[in-house]
Amino acid sequence: MASPAPGEIGYVFDPYSIDFAIDPYPTYRWMREEAPVYHQPEMDFWMLTRYEDVCKAHQDAALFSSSAGPKIERMDYASTLLIGKDAPDHIWAKGMMTRVFSRARMGALDGFIREKTIELLEGCFERYGPDGEFDVVKEFTVPLPLTVISELLGIPEEYRQEIHELSNAYVSREAGSETSAQGDAHTKLWKIYFALTQKRREEPKDDPISLLIALEETDDQGVVHRMSDQEIAFRFLEMGFAGHETVAKAIPNGLMALSRFPDQRAKFTADLSLAPQLVQEMLRYDPPSQLQGRLTMREVTLHGVTIPADSRVMLATAAATRDPRAFSDPDRFDIERDNDKRTISFGFGVHKCLGIHLAQAELAIAFTELTSRFPDWQVDPNRATRVALSNVRGVSSLPMRLGKRA
Repeated sequence: MASPAPGEIGYVFDPYSIDFAIDPYPTYRWMREEAPVYHQPEMDFWMLTRYEDVCKAHQDAALFSSSAGPKIERMDYASTLLIGKDAPDHIWAKGMMTRVFSRARMGALDGFIREKTIELLEGCFERYGPDGEFDVVKEFTVPLPLTVISELLGIPEEYRQEIHELSNAYVSREAGSETSAQGDAHTKLWKIYFALTQKRREEPKDDPISLLIALEETDDQGVVHRMSDQEIAFRFLEMGFAGHETVAKAIPNGLMALSRFPDQRAKFTADLSLAPQLVQEMLRYDPPSQLQGRLTMREVTLHGVTIPADSRVMLATAAATRDPRAFSDPDRFDIERDNDKRTISFGFGVHKCLGIHLAQAELAIAFTELTSRFPDWQVDPNRATRVALSNVRGVSSLPMRLGKRA
């Protein structure tokens, strides 16, 4: 017997079901319209799905705390992460990271990103030719952001593949996946970054780890803060994960969206200067970061529903960016849509992603170079492999053919 559908008697939302992983948007639509403050009783968390509610919650950090981490499950170690800090600690900690990972420093990577993009695409063409099929996730969408973020952070090449595999294990929620395995992956990731930090303390270089070791930040009370090696390892774990996992998932999401909306693909192929708008629409239409966890600091009532204090609340970005109250015809992929002032795909408010400009540059360059060189590329969304993940969405494999060279 089929499980009850949203709205039917006995329905309970399962965020880790494969059906939800394959297509979460009908569930989001039902929640937005019928249960905008939805309570999942078995896992005891709440969901906000309307654009206005999600934005307001992001902006009200005093009510919706980040102290329990971004995932559905409460994270006991969340306070060690930048994304799990509230004011005042978040202010000085983010200030340090902003000084190291400035927009200028990340913008200086544009040439490197383009070089690696071309190298990877041309390598695929040499190996498979115009008609040979390959997994674009394995061959392109993972190695590109992994190489870029590793270059930015100063991660040695011998660690990069292991970091990717551990990052995937950390967010996996497949059937049979054990919480202990996710914890082990997190610990192994941290140990890699901790060892790198200790090495840089002994042998400083002109790289972000060495800069953070030497950096100090004075808070509003005049207290001077410096990061320990343990704290620096956590900062780099976050940056390393966010800097490659989200982009690695955003590229296939965008490829599949363009494949399903050939008129929009034709627009972009005819005018590659639309790349910034394409990126914005990709991130609105099917964002890799789908949910952001919060913890209520006091009781709050929305739409006639009361959420108790100390409750887990998930801010459903992917539901909000398909809200017809904020976006006309939201289920249509439209690269000429004006999204700039309403984008929340990189978070909103104090926890807006530090790497937003780097990620946008990577995506724009990836799609521009791919389309300019191989305008007839093809992917097969029906044969994509999906797995259940914690709060991100993407495919683990996607068949591609590059087609003839332009």
